[in-house]
Amino acid sequence: MVKVKKNTKIYVISFVLTFLFAAAGGIVTYIGMPRFEAAVKPYLTPPGWVFPVVWSILFALMAIGAARVYLSDDKRLSRAMFLYFLQLTMNFWWCVLFFGFGFYLFALIWLLLLWIAVLLMLIVFTGIDKPAGLIQIPYLIWLTFAAYLNLGILLLN
Repeated sequence: MVKVKKNTKIYVISFVLTFLFAAAGGIVTYIGMPRFEAAVKPYLTPPGWVFPVVWSILFALMAIGAARVYLSDDKRLSRAMFLYFLQLTMNFWWCVLFFGFGFYLFALIWLLLLWIAVLLMLIVFTGIDKPAGLIQIPYLIWLTFAAYLNLGILLLN
């Protein structure tokens, strides 16, 4: 029973911390939405409702992966958590660059660095807990698509 309580507590903390980053990025995104809506977008841009749905799923997968890794007590735990919080922080700052300031070129460069950070996190997570790493693959795929959208908006505006 004690282990179940500990595990539940870790999952709750992981979700709360992860979604605090998500909420901060969401606020910046909301503030910058008029600029985004006015921009010429590339052909494959999905309807607006898709973004919060996809991001909610991705942040939930991130939180689950981080909790699984944290509970592993692996010797690489500090590296994994560093990469986890690094990519969450980078994700937030991409929102600031792209939506907050409309710095599309800098946002694209930052997004490529974020992609690398997420890949490194995925590799470390997979080495510690295979499912925790594998459930980050959709995030990496979405970031690749986001880079296409970012580049398209940069070139079209």
